[in-house]
Amino acid sequence: MNNLNELYHGKTKKSVYFRLALVAFDVITISFFIVTSMVEISPWIIATDFVIAFFLSLDFLARFLIARNRLTYMLQPITILDFIVILALLAPTVIENLAFLRVFRALRLLRSYHLLRELRHQFKFFARNEELIQSVLNLFVFIFVVSALVYVFQHEENPKIANYADALYFTVSTLTTTGFGDITLHGSIGRLLSITIMVLGVALFLKLVQSVFRPAKVPFECPDCGLKRHDQDAVHCKHCGRVLHIETEGA
Repeated sequence: MNNLNELYHGKTKKSVYFRLALVAFDVITISFFIVTSMVEISPWIIATDFVIAFFLSLDFLARFLIARNRLTYMLQPITILDFIVILALLAPTVIENLAFLRVFRALRLLRSYHLLRELRHQFKFFARNEELIQSVLNLFVFIFVVSALVYVFQHEENPKIANYADALYFTVSTLTTTGFGDITLHGSIGRLLSITIMVLGVALFLKLVQSVFRPAKVPFECPDCGLKRHDQDAVHCKHCGRVLHIETEGA
């Protein structure tokens, strides 16, 4: 148990390499889910899902065994997420509607937030550009999950949604308000989903895009007015004019 705890929380080279291997595994599995979401689910994909589920289960069990409070660990959102993803990967043995599993497979993307936290501790680049990376990640996850929902609810009844790429095309054209009209969603559920994307999705999409392309800010609270974010090269507070002393590396 001590050796296991050392691997996950230690500061030795072996521990660091082990955690970097876990990060690499997360990157590979997330990339696999993204790529395979764009093609029909086949036996080799299901077999790979089983292999991934095996390693995820080992990681899940290891973290459970070394947790200080196992009940708290089981109730954490990231733990529940991993458990749902593992079940979704194993579900083809009992569920025939494999398309629906794409929504649950897409939840693995939410693991990216945990992945980013690990990378922030290991690499200065991620710590320095965390806000931008977080915004890009939010945008990417949002588009991917919405496209998965469109695919699941329309794949069987809408001939124009033949694959995930078609769902992605519809989602992006709707969110950007382009709306070519060559693909529309069928049925009551499709119309309700379209309304949800147009009313809620467009506003959120624009917010996320704005956060990606707006100038980067640094967290620094002004002692006088309390403004918490400033330009990286700010000398004075834009709100009250106080001279600021923001630490910088001169870049």
